[in-house]
Amino acid sequence: MIRRQTSAFTSFSLSFLFLLVSLSLLHFKPSLLPSQPLTLSPSQPNSTLPQTPPPRNNYIVRFLQYKPAEEHRDYLESSVRSDGWEWIDRKNPSSKYPTDFGLVSIQEIARERVIGEIRKLGLVKDVNMDLTYRRGLLEQKRKGKAGAGGRDRVGAFVDGKKRPGKIFTAMSFSEGDGEGEYYSAISNSSIRWGRHFLMQKSQVTSLFGAEVLWSKGYTGAKVKMAIFDTGIRANHPHFRNIKERTNWTNEDTLNDNLGHGTFVAGVIAGGDAECLGFAPDTEIYAFRVFTDAQVSYTSWFLDAFNYAMATNMDVLNLSIGGPDYLDLPFVEKVWEITANNIIMVSAIGNDGPLYGTLNNPADQSDVIGVGGIDYNDHIASFSSRGMSTWEIPHGYGRVKPDVVAYGREIMGSKISTGCKSLSGTSVASPVVAGVVCLLVSVIPESRQKDILNPASMKQALVEGAAKLSGPNMYEQGAGRVDLLESFEILKNYQPRASIFPGVLDYTDCPYSWPFCRQPLYAGAMPVIFNATILNGMGVIGYVESPPTWHPSNEEGNLLSIHFTYSEVIWPWTGYLALHMQIKEEGSQFSGEIEGNVTLQVYSPPARGENRPRISTCVLHLKLKVVPTPARSKRVLWDQFHSIKYPPGYIPRDSLDVRNDILDWHGDHLHTNFHIMFNMLRDAGYFVETLGSPLTCFDARQYGTLLLVDLEDEYFEEEIEKLRDDVISTGLGLAVFAEWYNVETMVKMRFFDDNTRSWWTPVTGGANIPALNDLLAPFGIAFGDKILNGDFSIDGEQSRYASGTDIVRFPAGGFVHSFPFLDSSESGATQNVLLTSGMTKTLPFLVF
Repeated sequence: MIRRQTSAFTSFSLSFLFLLVSLSLLHFKPSLLPSQPLTLSPSQPNSTLPQTPPPRNNYIVRFLQYKPAEEHRDYLESSVRSDGWEWIDRKNPSSKYPTDFGLVSIQEIARERVIGEIRKLGLVKDVNMDLTYRRGLLEQKRKGKAGAGGRDRVGAFVDGKKRPGKIFTAMSFSEGDGEGEYYSAISNSSIRWGRHFLMQKSQVTSLFGAEVLWSKGYTGAKVKMAIFDTGIRANHPHFRNIKERTNWTNEDTLNDNLGHGTFVAGVIAGGDAECLGFAPDTEIYAFRVFTDAQVSYTSWFLDAFNYAMATNMDVLNLSIGGPDYLDLPFVEKVWEITANNIIMVSAIGNDGPLYGTLNNPADQSDVIGVGGIDYNDHIASFSSRGMSTWEIPHGYGRVKPDVVAYGREIMGSKISTGCKSLSGTSVASPVVAGVVCLLVSVIPESRQKDILNPASMKQALVEGAAKLSGPNMYEQGAGRVDLLESFEILKNYQPRASIFPGVLDYTDCPYSWPFCRQPLYAGAMPVIFNATILNGMGVIGYVESPPTWHPSNEEGNLLSIHFTYSEVIWPWTGYLALHMQIKEEGSQFSGEIEGNVTLQVYSPPARGENRPRISTCVLHLKLKVVPTPARSKRVLWDQFHSIKYPPGYIPRDSLDVRNDILDWHGDHLHTNFHIMFNMLRDAGYFVETLGSPLTCFDARQYGTLLLVDLEDEYFEEEIEKLRDDVISTGLGLAVFAEWYNVETMVKMRFFDDNTRSWWTPVTGGANIPALNDLLAPFGIAFGDKILNGDFSIDGEQSRYASGTDIVRFPAGGFVHSFPFLDSSESGATQNVLLTSGMTKTLPFLVF
């Protein structure tokens, strides 16, 4: 920490700062052990050794049009002159329908040439690798404990670029008190994750009052439910209406040999008295997209999605997910699914209690994302938290999950017969999917396609949900699903647009965290709130004119709001971001401001109509305002230099965590640094977020600039300005540097058999060389040691995890030092660095 005596941290607790150093993000380690690439054929022409065929990989070629696969094949074969590739025929149920992609096998030595030639073709959209991936399912119990976090992941990046393929993370899907084994996304390595669930097994349908709708004759009849999972066995005694089973894998079976798909189907539509489903008459369409070894391919999902659209599914459940929202083939196909009026329900993920851990596709605004709670209406520890990270660092995330449902100790069907109890958001998702099927059957079949769509169903769920008293909006979304309230909404539903959430109340704590924790004041950086527009009027809509702010009293004119929003709303949803500031004339105002933001949306006429559909959306605001705080109390957090969802392999921050590899969060004060935000507020500081370069803020307004876990580099103009800000204006500078060691980074590289490429970290836990450039004018530099250990300040024990050391500091400064272990790869052993009178120091500086 660089600090002048005029900084905001004059009275800041040292124990607090050191505690912040030890905060863990979400940590990752390579779950793929380095392996050697395939050996090519010997170069000697007369060698008698067996000839190894050149390595090949499969690639997805996406086209701009749907055509029979044979036409796409003929087009490529007549247009691509290079050799070293061949078309792969896909034998699955979708082959009788037109398709928008083809699968080709390309020799690695011809990869760049062939892909370059294909990409230039006029009818080709793009080319992506057909990556294999694994996801965690319930497995037999084994001895042992998982490492911290209990999950394995691998990255989705190579050579600094996003590689195709979906990352699916291990799900919290385990038996009541058992210890299940899970498999990582792509690797063959296994982990074990055990929890003890003490709640009594309950009939979840009764908790939502499903019997009320059953008594009215609503049982999910004629609703086509697509379950993307591990399949289901024929003639299972729990199910009345298994319409179709399809296999999209390379295994010759339609059966579920793992139990995951059967359990999900049972929660939705089971008929056994011990484990009733919500909609027992729902038509089940079981899509087997995972093998018995829990393996799938991107192309399998794309074909299955296309088939779901071609066969007019109504609802689709995905009890799967991963952090990879930049996987465009998958994400765009989900958009296409919902655009075709299929209501998709998906688990929000099991990466809780960490924030910013939403899984895709549940983090998409067109998908109903479901979190998990226990029977005491507490957020389940495994349930992922928001906000969405697509928008970070140059914007602000959306509220997710959409709703929560019971996800602990839920009863469902076993593979052949009988019931069992499981837990996880992969359980909560079919709970909501079953509710959705039941609600769909409430609407007469002749009107379902006119009224029901992904937006109208989400409106019914979020508006009918019961808000829980303890959790905040990024933990519970709109709250616990309320089947009967949503039923009342849908009974009289007329197509309309709305904003979710419809209320932002700064006085409503803890639900409106983080906004309720810090009031607005004049001169601050804009406070951003990102709401979702739900357009139940049509798959496409338009914002007719800019949103407007309507204050309810004269003081409301002190609030200035700049709006950014989706001018085109597709599919079914868009965003509305409010950038809020208090005008300078309100610098001494103390009180509340209240009013409404209105937005008008219109959609083209529906079938049989001749006028556009128009709807006015309302977002109610209630804000707390205080006089502008003193400079010494204002802290500026640098968000701009935190890299967006990693464009390369960025490793974990703490090397103490041995079971994780990839730092996939969008770092933010309101996600993985939310504890830091709360502690700063508790200490009386006001924290603002800088979303622009260091040249774009007035240092005279702030006591301290906070630089934490930054990966980006700095322009020369930024370096010069910061030097002047510190020396001339008295700006305090707090820097948390983490680690950067080349030898360690090299040893963290591994060979990926899918891409046949070596993955090497693009930086360490933080970009120490860039930070050293920034701090060079002050005569300060961090080293390449990786230190860790426990220390105590004022009697409070803290942990220093994988931080760097200080190798240069100006004379006359004060350096706090502690004895730590050196765990950097350059050290021969982990030694206590307190020999020869030398003490290694934290990257915490005072001058």
